[in-house]
Amino acid sequence: MAVDSVGGMSSPTSAPAGTSATVDVDRARAFVGSEGRILERRLAQVHLDADRSAVPAVLAALRAHRNPDGGFGHALEPDARTPDSQPLFVDFALDVLDDLAAATGDPGPARELLAGTGDYLATVATDGGGVPIVLPTIASHARAEHWGTGEFPAGLNPTAALAGRFRALGIDHPWVEEAAAFCWRQLESPDAVTDAHTALCVLRFLETDPDRGRAERAYDALGARLGELALFQLWPGSGYGLTPLQFAPRPDSPRRRFFPDDAVEAHLDALAAAQQADGGWPISWEPPGEAATREWRGIVTLGALRVLRAYHRG
Repeated sequence: MAVDSVGGMSSPTSAPAGTSATVDVDRARAFVGSEGRILERRLAQVHLDADRSAVPAVLAALRAHRNPDGGFGHALEPDARTPDSQPLFVDFALDVLDDLAAATGDPGPARELLAGTGDYLATVATDGGGVPIVLPTIASHARAEHWGTGEFPAGLNPTAALAGRFRALGIDHPWVEEAAAFCWRQLESPDAVTDAHTALCVLRFLETDPDRGRAERAYDALGARLGELALFQLWPGSGYGLTPLQFAPRPDSPRRRFFPDDAVEAHLDALAAAQQADGGWPISWEPPGEAATREWRGIVTLGALRVLRAYHRG
């Protein structure tokens, strides 16, 4: 799955006890304006200013990453600098479009932009509908170390998130049913979900599954064991890991109930305290170059602002 933008996947140490960090929103907005891509600058208008007139510009920015095969490329996810279409880039685009549809109440523009994307996913699917996160063609271009040689099996990450977001956007394609069947087969195994990235994908899939009884049982069971998963940090700490704020970036998220109030508050304190002197937020991994680092910091800064605003912290 694409790295989630809330807090840059890091779990910074929170402010000292008895203090509360103050977020400099103006400086953060200036950082997005100076360092962010046109995509994040336009998304800031939609999500922070409630400016729906920026929606066509968001779609145009995403369209610039479209390839003739229906996929997305050209470093849409900044850690992979390949122009080739990758499931990783489709996942990033769908995340943006899923949020956009939720903000505007209109999935129509997303469906138009994604015409042909189901066909692309069907061509790279293996094992009865499952999709790998990246393809070996990624190895021909600059990339973050964690993408290695691009040899990944089909898995719930990203297949579950892709299928879930297609369903959320009302996109009917034969691949979606094949992918859903793949996901349910995978979920029959008790060790199908062992890390936080995969859990995020599966939760989005379950939130959109039409068999609500089956999905809700699986949803509650997974939510109850999030604290056991690799790459998840219930409490702020150092290093790399997803936090409750990636799972519940808004207080009205259905996933919010999985986390105690004091853990969420601690992460909000830590997120606010992590703002840097230049107005932006840091990242906790090594992108493949300076441009990618700037792009990611724009992404995570916008994500931090959105979360802090949603929780009335900024």
